[in-house]
Amino acid sequence: MSSKPVKGTLFVISAPSGAGKTSLAEGLLASVDGLAFSVSHTTRRPRKGELHGREYFFISVDEFEAMIEQGAFLEYACVYESHYYGTSRAFVESKLAEGIDVLLDIDVQGAMEVRRKVPKAVLIFVFPPSFQELKERLRKRGLDGDDEIERRLAIAAQEIADYRHYQYLIINDDLGKSRDELKSIVLAVRCQSKRRRQAAQRISDTFERETAAPQSD
Repeated sequence: MSSKPVKGTLFVISAPSGAGKTSLAEGLLASVDGLAFSVSHTTRRPRKGELHGREYFFISVDEFEAMIEQGAFLEYACVYESHYYGTSRAFVESKLAEGIDVLLDIDVQGAMEVRRKVPKAVLIFVFPPSFQELKERLRKRGLDGDDEIERRLAIAAQEIADYRHYQYLIINDDLGKSRDELKSIVLAVRCQSKRRRQAAQRISDTFERETAAPQSD
């Protein structure tokens, strides 16, 4: 991170493909104010219905590698179909410096890089209810063939093995409940004393002034 003072909190949500983290992230952004979503850059092609700058910034491999050379990414990784994914350093740093919380929806590999660079980041891991349930969800999506689904399940097993690196765990067996849990995590972090120290001090000062003032008859 840069030398700019950090005022906001960086929230990182990770999950195996198909576990539902995108739906959870969308629900969080719709229900919590003052939370900015960091749109990742990727070299993969857009899927049906995806728009440049909304789901991802879709760029070429040459453009992505040039950004790597420029140090433009807070984290980046080559995942799944050998495509790059990366998080803009400038966007995250500017929002945090403004006191705006930032949400990253990234894979475990990227989350571990963020954890190294931003030790105070809040990491949240989303579990599917079971292996079989995740397999069924991937099939119902209709985005991948059987071979790709099996590959994603193998990657999921590797990602789940790293859950101990995350401070918060959500088991997404009920979307509504999981959305409530995710929102609760963000609100709880915002209530920490370090986040409200200035406001608390201002209130404390009013009590100190009033109680120190001479009392009239």
